[in-house]
Amino acid sequence: MSTRIAVVTGASSGIGAATARRLDAEGFHVVAVARREDRLHDLVGSLTSATAVVADITSDASVAAMADALAHTVSSLDGSLELLVNNAGGAVGADPVEQADLAGWQWMFDVNVLGTVRVTKALLPLLERSGRGTVVVMSSTAGLIVYEGGGGYAAAKHAQTAVAETLRLELSGRPIRVVEIDPGMVRTDEFSLNRFGGDAEKAAAVYAGVAEPLIAEDIADCIAWTATRPHHVNIDRLVVRPLAQAAQHKVHRVL
Repeated sequence: MSTRIAVVTGASSGIGAATARRLDAEGFHVVAVARREDRLHDLVGSLTSATAVVADITSDASVAAMADALAHTVSSLDGSLELLVNNAGGAVGADPVEQADLAGWQWMFDVNVLGTVRVTKALLPLLERSGRGTVVVMSSTAGLIVYEGGGGYAAAKHAQTAVAETLRLELSGRPIRVVEIDPGMVRTDEFSLNRFGGDAEKAAAVYAGVAEPLIAEDIADCIAWTATRPHHVNIDRLVVRPLAQAAQHKVHRVL
């Protein structure tokens, strides 16, 4: 049997790193993609079978170089690219629309939406060649419903959800599944900290009183489950929230 290969973007921390570890445990050769070379190499060094590729998914040239490196990895391992996890993304700011920082909105669209499209477009030929490809799009519950202060992030995630749904229609009849994962409240080391410009107090307040928010490993478990179903089974959309979060606007907090 050929080596099963999985690409994970945004693999240097959080959900991406947890996903890389989980897929490694599932027997995939993991190609971990991110901008931070030192973190990537630390991650890959802890895995059984993995390759680090430094790339910026907002750059056409960088993604093209990543695709070339991946093609070489596939060939050298006599493998097949069966899984792409479009995990790279993020949020910046929580301003109302009338005070929107358009540079932040632009960054969120570039990373969450165009980054997903750019990487998927580059890797679809290899995924199709495997005969059993799966594309995972890491969106968010913010891609399903809006909330005050989340206009830029929700707009980007709604667009990312539209990309996933459109891609599934356009690939109908070809051997590539498209899975959308929509997490709610997930506590990671960097997501909220980055959103609030490094303000640790604001970042911690998001999870204040929530006994058990989701963690990165919970989402990695969901990704692995969808990717390891029999290939004729397509989990179109998986919405996952902590028990404490009944809806986007309703969170049980013990203060």
